[in-house]
Amino acid sequence: MAQTPTFPKLVSLACHDLRTPLATVSGFARTLTGRMELPDELLRPLSLIEAASEQLGDLLDDLGMLARIEGGRFQPQLAEIDTLELAAAVVESLAPGACEVAGEGGPVTVDVKVVTRALTNQARCVLRYGGLRHVELGAVAEGITLAPVPDAVGAVVLGEDLRDLGAAVARRVVEAHGGSVELRGETLYVEIGV
Repeated sequence: MAQTPTFPKLVSLACHDLRTPLATVSGFARTLTGRMELPDELLRPLSLIEAASEQLGDLLDDLGMLARIEGGRFQPQLAEIDTLELAAAVVESLAPGACEVAGEGGPVTVDVKVVTRALTNQARCVLRYGGLRHVELGAVAEGITLAPVPDAVGAVVLGEDLRDLGAAVARRVVEAHGGSVELRGETLYVEIGV
């Protein structure tokens, strides 16, 4: 008798199957904007399609990651990195001027790509839902801090109020690394890879 797929497995399959049509849409938009001289009234919508395709790809990545974690299939590619480097990678992923790094740093052992994405998602969540233009990442020996986190955003960035998929997945990523996410006052503490 065939085994019934688990929900995490179904989510993984859906994410995989959605990649092909997404790649087609994104590829055509990129081709049209990059190879043809188009009037502005066409170039702008094509650029929006390309950006939206990238956002959808990121959401599929987050869903796929969550499915792997929930299904017990997440196998992190661990490497040692200084938290200053990790924080700098997050800054590069955000809009210019949206974030700065402070602190002394310290070595942690994590899946660098996955944790960088998780921390970026948390910073974006605070910026978006907190109505902020700027946040500060602190690179500390045991992980990363993020401040300020307005009261209204605390439950969202902790993944308790499920308004932001990226923040909810970020918490699960940190926990899958044996770490924790905690809010103390207006500062989010993300302990990882210690």
